[in-house]
Amino acid sequence: MRVKTARGRTVSSQRWLQRQLNDPYVVEAKKRGYRSRAAFKLLQLDDQFRFLKPGGRIVDLGAAPGGWTQVAVERVRPQQTGGVVVGIDLTPIEPIPGATVLAKDFYDDDAPAVLEELLGGPADVVMSDMAAAATGETQVDHMRIMGLAETAHDFARHVLKPGGTFVAKVLRGGTERTLLDRLKQDFAKVRHVKPEASRADSAEMYVVGTGFRRHGDDR
Repeated sequence: MRVKTARGRTVSSQRWLQRQLNDPYVVEAKKRGYRSRAAFKLLQLDDQFRFLKPGGRIVDLGAAPGGWTQVAVERVRPQQTGGVVVGIDLTPIEPIPGATVLAKDFYDDDAPAVLEELLGGPADVVMSDMAAAATGETQVDHMRIMGLAETAHDFARHVLKPGGTFVAKVLRGGTERTLLDRLKQDFAKVRHVKPEASRADSAEMYVVGTGFRRHGDDR
């Protein structure tokens, strides 16, 4: 499908619109009622690693617009199993049945305590699709996303139950090695994964840590 007119659009916005119109994941997301194509990244990660289980306690960091939270609700089925799904984002999220969503900055001093209270117990999964606004400077953007992933990991160390799972978006660029080394101290297995739904021209990847090992200083 081609965009018929570029009137009023920049070249970059025209390319983005044309890519969206021709993206099979965008089309499928609309059919299935997902709020973003990113839902398929989580579906593919969970199909591979099986961490979203009925009855689990799940935290979704950087949840807007809600695609990952929707997938978590589908697979955890909190209304039937007593599981808990909590999403948080600076951008307000439209309500998602079966989940609690917060319009709050994860960097707020009280955010971790608020999330822990809503969970009502240790988390089975902490997942982060957080991303900072792009600056156009590759190294700056890389460092910002890595900073978010490292903060998510620090939170996960405090709330995950033994055996729990951590999932976070990172960018290729070198410094992700530091995070991977830290994760290997805390998880039995750590993998670097690029889901099929992640665009081929994107530098994004995901780290998946499974089999969390709690240390004495984690709380």
